[in-house]
Amino acid sequence: MAYSQFRNLHEVANRFELELQTQERLFADGPEVAPSHRLTEDLEDKAPLALQIDTEKARSEMMITPVLVELVRLHRPRISLFSGTEFNVDPERDLNGFCDFLISGSSNQRILTRPLVVIVEAKAGMISSGLPQCLAEMVAAQIFNAAGNGFDQPVYGGVTTGTNWQFIKLHRQIAWIDRDEYYLDNLPKLLGILSSMVMAVESSHTRLKS
Repeated sequence: MAYSQFRNLHEVANRFELELQTQERLFADGPEVAPSHRLTEDLEDKAPLALQIDTEKARSEMMITPVLVELVRLHRPRISLFSGTEFNVDPERDLNGFCDFLISGSSNQRILTRPLVVIVEAKAGMISSGLPQCLAEMVAAQIFNAAGNGFDQPVYGGVTTGTNWQFIKLHRQIAWIDRDEYYLDNLPKLLGILSSMVMAVESSHTRLKS
């Protein structure tokens, strides 16, 4: 079993002894971040085409990746982006397989460096289908982050269809799922939330090095 085989939130919660909580506006209060003209123009060209093609590959390449590349640009050189990376943390507990996207709190683009943010592309265009996989990957990221030093900071994750995004925060045994969804047509809000997660990761990485 791999991350993609987790298809039920309660299964993930029971398997890893997590408490699930839903919270309104969990990530809504951070400052917005204005997108670059490059990203705006890129999405104006690519997003309609991706929606017409309507495959996961098209959405990933034309809608999700440009947003995450913008995030890297905003926070360069303090983070790095990995796509389709194998992330085998604990195969005996089925915490293994390939991740859609991982954001690492380091400029090292060759190897994964703790701490991590997890981004999952929802299957079949449904946010709910990606939440269990995202949470399982976040559990793995929590284990990965803590290895060797007892690192104990929240792990952040998101699920997206390309147009819609929903976010999760995991700390210890509690997972908060934002009740709200955020949309590609409100890029400042979306980039603001992603940036707030990255800044938390950057701060955590600084503490790890100290």
